[in-house]
Amino acid sequence: MDNAILLISCPDKKGIIAKISNFIYSHNGNIEHSDQHIDNYTNTFFMRIEWSLKDFTIAPKDIPESLKPLINEFDMHYDLYFTSRVPRVAIFVSKHLHCLYDLLLRYQSKQLNCEIPFVISNHSDAKRIADFFNIKFLEFPIEGNNKKAQEREEINILKEENIDLIVLARYMQILSKEFVQKFPNRIINIHHSFLPAFAGKNPYRQAYRRGVKIIGATSHYVTEELDSGPIIEQDTVRISHRDSLDDLVRKGEDLEKMVLGRAVRWHLERKILVYNNKTVIFD
Repeated sequence: MDNAILLISCPDKKGIIAKISNFIYSHNGNIEHSDQHIDNYTNTFFMRIEWSLKDFTIAPKDIPESLKPLINEFDMHYDLYFTSRVPRVAIFVSKHLHCLYDLLLRYQSKQLNCEIPFVISNHSDAKRIADFFNIKFLEFPIEGNNKKAQEREEINILKEENIDLIVLARYMQILSKEFVQKFPNRIINIHHSFLPAFAGKNPYRQAYRRGVKIIGATSHYVTEELDSGPIIEQDTVRISHRDSLDDLVRKGEDLEKMVLGRAVRWHLERKILVYNNKTVIFD
């Protein structure tokens, strides 16, 4: 069954929920999910509303035009999605493969509603995993001064394949400004939450030597400023003196898999709205 999902943000005023609901009702739509939030500091209203298109009297292609009076009245910014359109996802990975394994298992078990046509890497290590899941593997080694040329090739493929979302599943390359600008709020990254206290090489070893008591993972959208994009999800786990360095790595990798999996699923379900370098995550 095809549903429509509307994400909106606008200055808060009386009557927004009533008028949107009435718009759907008056055209014979049935609301299945609705959630809203008001940021009192900026007086901004946010809403996610999903309704069934069965018996809806407006054709999907005509909904944006029909919404215009409401959009103009409330000065709304909006995004409209249809559940019949399955998002296409590309996964980028380097040599740390735990997040790739986890995403492909979720994909295979239908936990992620998407298509994954290929995996891209700057190393060959992930090829056997992609082959196991019958997914095309593309290798773009980054060597010397070839990074810009390789990125151009990657961008061409992403455009040709109509990729909606790029997931950096421990891809250990910094994407260029030009790359990031072509996919705003469509690149999700995962990293440990030692940054910036334990930046650089071997952060787990640094944390182990300092005797940390909590480690974490953060998933966020990628922006031009490194590791400073809108945060989607975070989680932590306790560490004790009994944990070895291997325990820290294992616990950290488990967190990274869970946090990245949640972030990707919420994006695919159109439950994330970005504003002011922050996110609203709808129920």
